[in-house]
Amino acid sequence: MDLGLVVIAYKEGDRESKAACQLCAEQLRRRGVTVLTAPTGLHHNPYPVFLEATSDPIDLVVVLGGDGSVLAAARHLAPHGIPILPIQSGGRLGFLAQSERVLHQDPWDRIQAGDFVLQARMMLQAQIWEQAQLGQGAIPGEGKRQGHPVSEVYYALNEMCLKPINRERLPAAIMEIEVNGEILDQYHGDGVLVATPTGSTSYTLAANGPILEPTFEAIIITPICPLSLSSRPIVISGTATVEIWPLADPEGLTRLWTDGVLAQSVNPGQWVQIQRAPLPAKLMILEKDLSYFRTLREKLQWAGSRIYIPTTNHRPEGG
Repeated sequence: MDLGLVVIAYKEGDRESKAACQLCAEQLRRRGVTVLTAPTGLHHNPYPVFLEATSDPIDLVVVLGGDGSVLAAARHLAPHGIPILPIQSGGRLGFLAQSERVLHQDPWDRIQAGDFVLQARMMLQAQIWEQAQLGQGAIPGEGKRQGHPVSEVYYALNEMCLKPINRERLPAAIMEIEVNGEILDQYHGDGVLVATPTGSTSYTLAANGPILEPTFEAIIITPICPLSLSSRPIVISGTATVEIWPLADPEGLTRLWTDGVLAQSVNPGQWVQIQRAPLPAKLMILEKDLSYFRTLREKLQWAGSRIYIPTTNHRPEGG
């Protein structure tokens, strides 16, 4: 892999992450690579600036932080096909960032030699639509699907979330869900999640959704705290189009969130269309023994990591 221009984003306000960034930058510059560095976090989003300011293509983005930092990078870089090297540094070890020990082995020779795995993770895109009015293209007698997009396209690696928000009270939501133009259900509760397999271990898991292996291409629809016991999560094809119509929201309290970040309000008469994004996030994997299932055992404290049995029928000691 050619490394002409590399961007390194480190977690804002974290000394450990910034020190790792300086080390990586020095190693790369000694190899003649052009390096750009910047903090990333709640108050810093360097990716739009880098994408606008650099005329040369970005070959790789190194993200030093936790899973939140990786999600932010994926939202901005996946549409441009730029690979991401996620390294846990200054953040909590989650399901996306690799251990910082891969940097101790000076990995740039490996990367330039192509000794890595580039894992494609499905992304979602969402856009807010609005019904056309009579005199503005609407045809009398036609269905409610006449409309046009009124927002930019938003991206998410984990999930899209629709839920109402109010400072004075905890409003409930009634949302009608359509899949490929057919009504699925009406959820009455705190909101609804539309997630990727990567996002199945995030907010969706907390809402009692299923866990999917992250390399799958599927969409998970999960109601958040539904008031009906019959409202259940469902897994649908990754090629499906999901449309969500907020009902009974005259105050316009509904908000669209992407990976936990506020995107935009959804006003009365508007709905949200969600589908698979054209390009996946490309995550560079350097760890030789990286195991998703081991990560699940350790993070969720499943029996495989709680109980030690020295000898079993299928795995004798020392085998």
